[in-house]
Amino acid sequence: MRSRKRLFAALPVLLLGSGGAHAAPVPGGINFQAAATDTAQRVHEFHDTVLVIIAAITVFVTALLIWVMVRYNRRANPKASQFSHNTVVEVLWTVIPVLILVFIAYRSFPLLYEQDVFPEVAENEVVDVKVYGRQWFWSYIYGEGDESLEYDSNMVPADALAPGQVAQLSVDYPMVVPVGKHVRLSVTASDVIHSWAMPAFALKTDAIPGRLNQLWFKVDEPGVFYGQCSELCGQRHAYMPIEVRVLPEDQYLAWLEKSKASVADGRAYLDEVQPLGGSQLASSN
Repeated sequence: MRSRKRLFAALPVLLLGSGGAHAAPVPGGINFQAAATDTAQRVHEFHDTVLVIIAAITVFVTALLIWVMVRYNRRANPKASQFSHNTVVEVLWTVIPVLILVFIAYRSFPLLYEQDVFPEVAENEVVDVKVYGRQWFWSYIYGEGDESLEYDSNMVPADALAPGQVAQLSVDYPMVVPVGKHVRLSVTASDVIHSWAMPAFALKTDAIPGRLNQLWFKVDEPGVFYGQCSELCGQRHAYMPIEVRVLPEDQYLAWLEKSKASVADGRAYLDEVQPLGGSQLASSN
């Protein structure tokens, strides 16, 4: 049992034997996954700020309730005070919450804008990927016309997992993007509503039939990142994971070229340049 616990604790480090970032759930985890983008980092900082505000309000209200119950109960205060209102208190309990909400809005609106609006960058710094949610897998399309690459991404069954792959999160053909580029996702669905969600990027948007939603992200370090469909979409909703591999640009271009010739060749090249754990994981048992 102790050996198993140590293995789970070391899982994020062991999964990428060659180094690089890795984002996946861990047993007992209660915090966010490590931020993989600048936007996600700012989301985490905003969350921590609001958490402090919430904690302070909770402590204050709890202390106030205890004080009122002790100081003004029937035994301690047999003759109740008679008054109808207190102007100062009423002003304070209106103005202070409004100021707190204004501060939260001031911090949150720029984040919402940043997540929603694609920045102005040169087109050679942009990688476009079309994402289709289907029952129950994802389809990715790179480019257009005869030069396009299209493939489906299905979860790897438990009995087919290779060393280093993660149960119910690893897929046969993951999304692959380059380091340091602005990746623009156009997200839709072909049947019911799905949701493309990547916790390490602090991103999520619904994939809706007949509607095109857009996301963007930029990751500055190679790595492997996992997410899942986050909209209840049917019987196998829980088996519709997302795996994103981030490669140096030269490796990404090589993968893209090989995948256009054969998706299987592209996958073999991906495993060659970004292996998952392997012997390190096996030796930790």
